[in-house]
Parts: sequence; structure tokens; C-alpha cells
Amino acid sequence: MEGFLDNENGNISIGNEVIAQYAGHAALDCFGIVGMASISMRDGLAKLLKGDNVSRGVNVTTNEDGELDIDFHIIVAYGVNIKTVVNNLISSVKYQVEDYTSMKVHAINVYVEGVRVID
Repeated sequence: MEGFLDNENGNISIGNEVIAQYAGHAALDCFGIVGMASISMRDGLAKLLKGDNVSRGVNVTTNEDGELDIDFHIIVAYGVNIKTVVNNLISSVKYQVEDYTSMKVHAINVYVEGVRVID
């Protein structure tokens, strides 16, 4: 289900993939986030995603009330406080997505899939 808004000029439909791409780039701007993770079903390993592939580490769904539920699979930098990084990600992404889409974010779930040392 896509994001759907009504305004005085007509209807606006925003695809979940578009929202996922925007949310993924917003998350990469947060301190302590190395990248999004893609889990390989074959061997269960997390693979670091960057660039145009960031939306593969983000899952966006729209609930029955028209609100967004966003799931992130991330890789964090070694040595940072994970709780602080995740809280920053949630507040930053929630604000940016709500501002960008004019849709309410119901929930943001973050799954830390790995830790990487930044060179």
C-alpha cells in the first residue's frame, strides 16, 4: 500500500520505495551509521549497502490509518553508543520523513545487524 494524501488540487500518491529511499539517505546522514544492511538468506551474513542500494535495508509499510511504519537494518560504527545513535536516527528520520511527505510516522524499528571499524 502506498502513501496517499488529499489536498485542494487533487490526490498525491507516494510509493513506499520512494519513502524508503528518502529515509535511507536521511539515516546515512546520522552520526554513527556506517550504512544499511542487507541480510543474505543463504548464509545469514549482513552485507553493507551504500549509494543507490540503501532502500534495500529499509522497509516501509502503510498501516490502515495511513501512517508509516519504517524498519531499518543498519550497521553502526565501532566505538559509538548504539542507544544514542539509534535514538538520533529515529528522531531525525521521523522529522525528515514527516516534513518531506506530510504523512505521520507511526513507528520506526531499528535492527542493528553489525558493527564496522571506520578507516
